[in-house]
Amino acid sequence: MTKAYDQFINLQKKLKEVSDLAGFSESFYNIIREPERIIEANIPVKMDDGTTKTFRAFRSAHSSALGPAKGGVRFDESVTYEEVKVLSTLMSLKVSLLGLPLGGGKGGIVVDPKKLSERELEALSRGFVRAINNYIGPRIDVPAPDVNTNAKIMGYFTDEYIALNGGKNDIATFTGKSTDMGGSLGRTEATGFGVYLTIKKYYEKIGKSLKGATFALQGFGNVGSYTAKYLVEDGAKLLAINSKDHNHPNSSYGVYDDKGLDIEKISEAKEKTGSELNIEGKKITDDEFFALDVDILIPAALENVIDETNAGNIKASLVVEAANGPVTEAGEAILNEKNIPLIPDILANSGGVLVSHYEWIQNISGSYWDEEEVRNKQEKDMGKAIEEVFATSEKYKVNYRQAAFILSLSRIEKALKLRGRI
Repeated sequence: MTKAYDQFINLQKKLKEVSDLAGFSESFYNIIREPERIIEANIPVKMDDGTTKTFRAFRSAHSSALGPAKGGVRFDESVTYEEVKVLSTLMSLKVSLLGLPLGGGKGGIVVDPKKLSERELEALSRGFVRAINNYIGPRIDVPAPDVNTNAKIMGYFTDEYIALNGGKNDIATFTGKSTDMGGSLGRTEATGFGVYLTIKKYYEKIGKSLKGATFALQGFGNVGSYTAKYLVEDGAKLLAINSKDHNHPNSSYGVYDDKGLDIEKISEAKEKTGSELNIEGKKITDDEFFALDVDILIPAALENVIDETNAGNIKASLVVEAANGPVTEAGEAILNEKNIPLIPDILANSGGVLVSHYEWIQNISGSYWDEEEVRNKQEKDMGKAIEEVFATSEKYKVNYRQAAFILSLSRIEKALKLRGRI
């Protein structure tokens, strides 16, 4: 069995566990345990050398109970049928948690985009839209960028969709577009800002200030860098970063400074040398990084980086999942035993899909918002979701992941009842 298959089985177990805990019916569980629809397709692309290759593609729509499916499309050789099932289910929980009128979707193509020319990449992108055209639209399924896809790919998607539908300019069919094509301001920093908001709200809840709080950050990409930026601006101190060693892709290490690392110097090093690790500070191993005595530990890059081998060594007072799935089930069980709070990914990194929702609204209404309005709306909407998760945790005496699942599933269940499906 594949790792993705195991992840899907484990996710179903979590859904069942939470359903029983909250008193949801077996009928409800039977509906949400599998996606409503999965499209599989083989996309032929004529390559630059004159040969034709086919690329396997998937699009999963988990639930339409609350609204059209919403979620990214990734171009990666690791994409599998089971992976898009897992990710679309988690996206349903994420958008429901935020109270959005959306369901969860996820798609992908099995390809290494770095091996394609720009023309081949465009042909593949357009072929994907042709394969799923009847099952996407502003009120059906709204794809977005994900791993190895970006605003340029969304441009290809949008143009092909319009061409296939009689020139109908439904640009709200895709989000994550360039601002010149209807994309929203504030999207670039939205996920990192949301991680910061989650931490800030947690600190307010426990009656503490972020001023002087220390944190360690794994990953300094878009999410990690903006998370660090906002935390430091609010008075927190970044003591260590950890990431891949770009000279040795199969290895990684960290850089530590008890006086605090400079965000600007990290960004400069990454821009000039290609690696954020090329900064002054003490070099530390991965194991030493995860065992640092800091207030907050933020895995913001890879999945499954905290597991049964290192969770027992964690000394942080709070772990925040800025990445998708950075803590394994076994790792989380150890953190629970140690009474270390964990803020789950479906809450902490939900800022990206929230601002994608804003893009969808702006495209449909034809009214565009400035960056300050986007930021204020995100702070208000995420703040509400965060407070609701904290309240649900206290009500059911459960951890934050279980609370987030209960809150999300309760909204989906209510919608299904109102629709007469259960």
